[in-house]
Amino acid sequence: MAREVAEAAGSLAQALDRAVQLLAKSPRLAQRQAEEILSVVPDEPRARLVLGMALRRAGEPAKARDALQALVREQPASAQTHYELGEALAVLGQTAEAVTAFKRATELKPNHPGAWRGLADSLSFLGDAQGADRAYAEMIRASVTDPRLMEAAAALCDDELAAAERLLRDHLKAHSTDVAAMRMLAEAGTRMGRYGDVEALLDRCLELAPGFEAARYNQAVVLFRQQKGAAAIGHLRQLLAIEPRSPRYRSLLASCLGLVGDYQQAADIYRELLDETPGNPQTWLNLGHALRTSGRRHEAVDAYRQAAALAPALGDAWWSLANLKTLPFSESEESQMEAQIARSDLPGEDRLHLFYALGKAAEDRSDFAIAFDRYAAGAHLRREALPYAAAGAREDMLRTKGLFTREFLEARRNWGCPAEDPIFVVGLPRSGSTLIEQILASHSQVEGTMELPDMTAMARELGWAGRKGRGMRYPEVLADLAPEDFARLGEAYLDRTRVHRKTGRPLFIDKMPGNFHHLGLIRLTLPRARIIDARRHPMAAGFSAFKQHFARGHAFSYDLADIGAYYRDYVELMAHFDAVDPGGVVRVIYEDMVGDTEGQVRRLLERLGLPFEDACLRFWETDRAVRTASSEQVRRPIFREGLDQWRQFEPWLGPLTENLGPALESWRD
Repeated sequence: MAREVAEAAGSLAQALDRAVQLLAKSPRLAQRQAEEILSVVPDEPRARLVLGMALRRAGEPAKARDALQALVREQPASAQTHYELGEALAVLGQTAEAVTAFKRATELKPNHPGAWRGLADSLSFLGDAQGADRAYAEMIRASVTDPRLMEAAAALCDDELAAAERLLRDHLKAHSTDVAAMRMLAEAGTRMGRYGDVEALLDRCLELAPGFEAARYNQAVVLFRQQKGAAAIGHLRQLLAIEPRSPRYRSLLASCLGLVGDYQQAADIYRELLDETPGNPQTWLNLGHALRTSGRRHEAVDAYRQAAALAPALGDAWWSLANLKTLPFSESEESQMEAQIARSDLPGEDRLHLFYALGKAAEDRSDFAIAFDRYAAGAHLRREALPYAAAGAREDMLRTKGLFTREFLEARRNWGCPAEDPIFVVGLPRSGSTLIEQILASHSQVEGTMELPDMTAMARELGWAGRKGRGMRYPEVLADLAPEDFARLGEAYLDRTRVHRKTGRPLFIDKMPGNFHHLGLIRLTLPRARIIDARRHPMAAGFSAFKQHFARGHAFSYDLADIGAYYRDYVELMAHFDAVDPGGVVRVIYEDMVGDTEGQVRRLLERLGLPFEDACLRFWETDRAVRTASSEQVRRPIFREGLDQWRQFEPWLGPLTENLGPALESWRD
């Protein structure tokens, strides 16, 4: 009898092993093998687990979920069962439930890399970037078996990034092709914001191991954070060929499509994800952004409100409603926001968004003291997370003035790429640049794109190369470049920005405001490019920037004193280029454009060498995507109400006035 039992047990073990082996090659055969075992031993837990695994891999995640949920109730201490349930829930789009399952798996088995990866993916999809980063670090630690890398993995988990970087660089000196170490170093670099170095490192990693999916996803994220949407899309397409239903890959793909202007396709992906997971507030929020940018305001409002209803603490949903600029909050909505901001456990990012939204609500009802208090509270939180050094910015401006003398520019005249495609619109944010772009984009020869990051990225890359090669900083590194170098850079800019050009028009607009820092680089690389300085009264521009929460950048805008210093330096630098390159910049004063639109439009077109077209005066009829905070305003005729809004807040704007100095009076000059 004992022998028969042993033989039966041996047969069962062999059958289970066979089923597990079939999972990777043929999930359907694995499913049938598990079902045969269960027909003989109906409650065999290992066979039930294999069945759930096989069903998910065979494309039946709902059946897998049902089978695994029943098994979890009977085997609550099985980490693998919780993990497999999490995977099935994630495929079904039940992301919050998947998080619960993955967390339980990691509690039961802390060294389970798959559970940590699933948890990280799910948290990332839900918009919890910090939680995802922690889970990814734990996944790396659980994956590492090399004793030489365990210390570095522990340092990553403890957020000791400098120590992790040192350990990993030392390791790679001796083991230069260790792709696991490369990916760990990339993780440290990403969290430190060294995206250029990380991109190069991951390129090398993928060259050595093209099938390293985790590294490829990391590269897509790094490219996305640098706004290199087209390059990121290429990596995501490869990943989706392997895992086409991955919510994480599809969500990032939609975000990247937004970067390159394919908002309709992005919205379609978000809607597809919402069909699977209608209760995901982050996806509703992302859908709202895509709809707003493409001009579908009413649908965007519905999406934002859905996000806020699902997650009342999601500050970004409330701020997105406020940021439409045309939609007042109801008393009920304001009460909901006040209730959330009173919570002691509210994350800082949600809190600052709610402060800005409540500031807009108070301003709409003319309660200016409370409005300023709310704006200032939001700005204070943002300033703490995004430090800015006004003294360093002024030093950079003075070094730029020192390099770009009349003689320096004259000696390099016409060195760059001769193309005249770009029209750069520079200045401060909230100074009328979107209005200028919309007017020009209504012309038959001009295409509007967006705030393109490419010139700033090229300047950063030149700085990195200069420091590594000759120990020189940007912009001084430009002094050593030859004519062919500048031509190559100009062609590279045109190549990088081509993905944003959809219409075939000969000219296009790059309206990144901060490109005024790089006027010299623009002149040397693209000498025939047109440059427009969009300028607005410093108090109006300064306060408008202060009460605006920007999605990225503009670190100077969260402190009134910093804004004043920044505006003063901007005026000084523009005056310098007026002197060393006379006529190289066309200045448009926002107040003049509002006061005499037709006269200013005719003047602008003449200065740009473009014939007048009546459509430029009916700019609000032009149907195009607009990504900036002024997206709704430029879809209406010009209105004058916003010119002096800052005066309602003048009692609190002393630091701005003081730091503007002479620019307060001479800003038009």
